[in-house]
Amino acid sequence: MSTDSLGYTVFVSGPVPMSVTEPLPNGEERSFQPSSTTLVHGERDAVLVDPPFTAGQIEEVAAWVTASGKNITAIVATHGHGDHWFGDNEFAKRFDAPVVATAGTIAVMHGNVEARPFAWDKLWPGQIPDAPVTAVTVPDNTLSLEGHDLHLVEVGHTDTEQTSVVHVPDLGLVVAGDALYNGAHMYIGESAGGGLDAWREAINTVESLGPRYIVAGHKNKELDDDATRVIAFTRRYLDDAEAALAKCSTPTEFFQAMLDSHSDLPYGRTLVWVGAKATYALREPGADPIAAAVGAWF
Repeated sequence: MSTDSLGYTVFVSGPVPMSVTEPLPNGEERSFQPSSTTLVHGERDAVLVDPPFTAGQIEEVAAWVTASGKNITAIVATHGHGDHWFGDNEFAKRFDAPVVATAGTIAVMHGNVEARPFAWDKLWPGQIPDAPVTAVTVPDNTLSLEGHDLHLVEVGHTDTEQTSVVHVPDLGLVVAGDALYNGAHMYIGESAGGGLDAWREAINTVESLGPRYIVAGHKNKELDDDATRVIAFTRRYLDDAEAALAKCSTPTEFFQAMLDSHSDLPYGRTLVWVGAKATYALREPGADPIAAAVGAWF
């Protein structure tokens, strides 16, 4: 989509297999869902948002960025989950651009670095580049792209803590990270204890920006970015998850309930299972949130 000299394009990296051999409860092999990378561009320059994290994905997206012919002025991470930023330094080196994030996102990035040996590197051994945290903040959480403002708007808890979205008012665009999903199952493994309500507040914040288009961090590439539909989908999924949590007594029951209520979604069933395991583990007395979140992946 574009208006005058300003526009955006999206590259959706396909699902990547995981090293865990145990299948999902429905017998399906585990894989990670598609991930979106967004290029917000002017006539010459561009800002890259949420590039991918595995070596194969990085090469594909780097080739796509190079083919655009744009000069990358900044690389933005919307939140601290590694799948949205472990590749940032590779892009920073290739395109000579700084990595930018909010202070809250940077704090969560450090937590994901600490978790790498126990989770990320076991799930994708040898596939993730070295990724020290190099992100910096920018004044007023605002970037300029050929005279157009890009605002990093803090929205709080979504599928993890201290997340943000990129708002481009002159495009009516929000690049939403994981605040919104689009045609894929959602990860609720870090949303116990009021997290779903906090997530709903984050959606309200995004809606208040008045976007026409929303690029979800995880989306079905066959679907458009219509903001009204994406917001409605995300709200409905959270409502269905809350209802399933209230009636289901085990992770397996929850998994099946969500697959039944969203049988049209082709992606993200692994995230349903991981989220269910983490959420139900936290119901146990004295449960450790970190151990529950990490252990749920295996």
